[in-house]
Amino acid sequence: MRKKHALVTGGSRGIGLSIVRQLLNKGFHVTATTRNTPFQDEFTGNKSFAGVTCDQENQEQVLLKLKPLFEDNNSPDILINNAAIFVDAPVSQDDSNWLEAWDRTMQINLRSSSLLTKWALNSWAKKGTEGIIINISSRAAYRGDTGEYAAYAASKAGMVAFTKSIARSMGNKGITAFSIAPGFVNTDMASNSISVYGEEYLTQDSVFGDITPPEEIAELVVFLASGSLKHASGSTFHINGGSYMI
Repeated sequence: MRKKHALVTGGSRGIGLSIVRQLLNKGFHVTATTRNTPFQDEFTGNKSFAGVTCDQENQEQVLLKLKPLFEDNNSPDILINNAAIFVDAPVSQDDSNWLEAWDRTMQINLRSSSLLTKWALNSWAKKGTEGIIINISSRAAYRGDTGEYAAYAASKAGMVAFTKSIARSMGNKGITAFSIAPGFVNTDMASNSISVYGEEYLTQDSVFGDITPPEEIAELVVFLASGSLKHASGSTFHINGGSYMI
């Protein structure tokens, strides 16, 4: 049988790196994107891996480098929208800088991922095949975040709503869509938060007293990518160390 093909955005580090590694280990063909971080040798030396350098803040690059992936005969069967930024925008900022941070956040975290989803849906409809969308959202989509990171929370909440809309409207066409909402994960993004708030702040709500490892997120992604949980379409899976329970 043909290997399932997964597209992972932001696959060169953090959660994305763990997702790519585990998908490859499970026999998937993986295409991953990066903005500027080189892919690890273990990926580039794997015949089942392809890497694409693309800045998802740049709409022209997204159109030029990522849209053709969905027009290829071996277009992705699974889209994993993971790429995101986490930038501060306190209300004390002047309007111009505040809006710039919001626009960047929405472009990368929500607009770009939604456009990729649109292309994936159209590709699957044209081929008459099933497909899986997995969106990496955030705990912040549900409980909010501190004021300076409100743009991040809003972008991730938008991602969850879009995921549910896809699940409701496309399920009869064989499309399933899921959100994963991590809390703090032991990645570079968490390191930035540690520098602002301190490590104790990141672990104070966890029932385990530590930061979630990215491998746990990747394990869930691989399971959802297998297609084994069809009737959970539209669901959000919370992985946050028990810090926010729904």
